[in-house]
Amino acid sequence: MNDPTGGPAAVVGATASGKSALALAMARADPRIELVSVDSMQVYRRMDIGTAKPTPAERAEVPHHLIDVIDPWEEFTVTGFAERARAAIGDIEARGRRPVLVGGTGLYLRAAIDELAVPGRFPDVRAELETEPDTRALHRRLTELDPVAAGRMEPTNRRRILRALEVTLGGGRPFSSFGPGLEVYPPSRFRMVGIELPFPTLAARIEDRYRRQLADGFVAEARRLLVDPRGMSRTAGQALGYKELFSHLAGDCSLDEAVALAVRRTRRFARRQRSWFRRDPRIRWLRADDPGDLVDALAAELGIAGT
Repeated sequence: MNDPTGGPAAVVGATASGKSALALAMARADPRIELVSVDSMQVYRRMDIGTAKPTPAERAEVPHHLIDVIDPWEEFTVTGFAERARAAIGDIEARGRRPVLVGGTGLYLRAAIDELAVPGRFPDVRAELETEPDTRALHRRLTELDPVAAGRMEPTNRRRILRALEVTLGGGRPFSSFGPGLEVYPPSRFRMVGIELPFPTLAARIEDRYRRQLADGFVAEARRLLVDPRGMSRTAGQALGYKELFSHLAGDCSLDEAVALAVRRTRRFARRQRSWFRRDPRIRWLRADDPGDLVDALAAELGIAGT
């Protein structure tokens, strides 16, 4: 049976690729659509300019979910996001409307649509494990504790071995019991569309966006967060753009130096995002070389007429 709403969908891509504006255009064209943000920093209140949140007018025009759900001094986890996202998706569909996820936090997307069981973090265990310099010795230890997980990774892949041991020792549950992991892409009921720009264009857009954010008051926003006695959580404090401005406000660098560093880091982050999403064979890609045609192309992919 066909879903009369067109079924749930996701619009993904690197930061500054224009996916949010395109998703908003789709929602304007189809009043059944409600947008669900898949952004690890837009969940934080008071972090508005630097996270490029939709404006209050846009949010009044089209329903948006999972924006401004916690305060900056609170920690937020993948599991917490997945629970909220699934609840929002269920609520939207129960009202006969269509959820369209939009964002660039790849792990959040996978946790929401593939219902991943995400292992917790155990920093004390991890710190102790990292004192062992011999990666093969760590792999042998993992083989004893969780041979299934050990068999899935090379004995020289230190990052994966450390993570598997951290979870197994810290959580008291084999790492392999959490399922096949991110390397498996099961069938999904979500239509997934990726928005891609040539990287030189994307790199320029990243810098331009920072300049606009500065003009809109990004430094003042960062200062208000920095002087708040409640502080910033570990997760919120790592937000690109903010942590560089915090360094500037602390007197460690000039504003120009902070912005240049933020641009470089965000460009590297965008490359990682592209690599992450490119591994998912379920995503259909649209090149954004011609924005005039892109709206119609995205509408066709999502089964929306009349744009």
